[in-house]
Amino acid sequence: MKRSFILACLILCHSIHVSAQVENIVLVTIDGLRWQEVFQGLDHALATHEKYSERSEQLLQQFEGDPGESARKLFPFLYNVVMKEGALIGNRDANSCAQVTNPWYFSYPGYNEILTGFGDPSIDSNRPVPNHNTTFMEWLQDEVPGFSGNVAAFASWDVFPYIFNSERSRIPVNVGRLEMADTGFEATLNILYEDIPSPWPTVRLDAFTHHFAMSALQQDQPRVLYIAYGETDDFAHDGEYDQYILAAHRTDRHLAELWTYIQEDARYRDNTVLFITVDHGRGEEPLETWQHHASKKSLEGYMEALAEYEEGIIGSEAVWMAAIGPGIASKGLVQTGENCVGSNQVATTLLKLLGLDYREFSSQAGPPVNAILDK
Repeated sequence: MKRSFILACLILCHSIHVSAQVENIVLVTIDGLRWQEVFQGLDHALATHEKYSERSEQLLQQFEGDPGESARKLFPFLYNVVMKEGALIGNRDANSCAQVTNPWYFSYPGYNEILTGFGDPSIDSNRPVPNHNTTFMEWLQDEVPGFSGNVAAFASWDVFPYIFNSERSRIPVNVGRLEMADTGFEATLNILYEDIPSPWPTVRLDAFTHHFAMSALQQDQPRVLYIAYGETDDFAHDGEYDQYILAAHRTDRHLAELWTYIQEDARYRDNTVLFITVDHGRGEEPLETWQHHASKKSLEGYMEALAEYEEGIIGSEAVWMAAIGPGIASKGLVQTGENCVGSNQVATTLLKLLGLDYREFSSQAGPPVNAILDK
């Protein structure tokens, strides 16, 4: 009996030690990037379409191949690093499924779900309205010692201060110029931000989001950093498949830069998890629905402009996830069977990785994605 007690203590101590390895989280979202491109690579019909791809020749030269080869060319970091050292979910062709659980299938509801752990039906538009829900980052900042002043968010879409309810939460959310530019590099970024206009009035170019976030990682060293890239969704809505693909490829490079820095910096090396996901999927059939995303229910309200698609945009609930770092199993593609993983499980997964009792955060949040955890 004494030996059993000692063994149980050793197991408990080991489990606590494994959880405690994770001290920092970098959460990344890529707005509306389809699982189809991530796992199948270039969509040849769209890449060669006269309407959707002015740069067809460039796309084919850089990314053409069979689905596996094309995907590896398009996302070298995801395949050469995360697929080998971490875990991915979302390849529906290979029995790996992830989906949103909110009823709307567009951005604000999707981001709320990722950050709060549940799909709130009352968040039914993309309008800049302060979120009445609490994100896991706000909970960490207010309730967990060591996180106050140690969380930050950088986003391309200007609605994110409302998604985080920054006025209430006091979480710094940068979506424009960086008001407190502490380095010459940041000051230069501010100048370039003013001089290089975005094609969209509410979304800045991802290069600014990325480099402001990288500067914060280096200078401020937050324990939880959220980065929300946005170009993929906006190029898709504009019907520019070539630009959508090139933006996706750039984002993979941004992810590689993030992970390289994390592995090289003494503060973050071997104790930081990088978690990547998306807020919604997109259509596939008929062909033009790749531009859109909406549930059938949303056609009665905010997405009524897409009412011609009576069943909504089929497939826009489908998302994908990827993770790498301590506490993440080196499984590559994780098969989920008949049960899809939900976006409502992201927040609790991150809290569990930090060694925290995720049940104290929210009774509404989905359970952690244990399938990707190194048990």
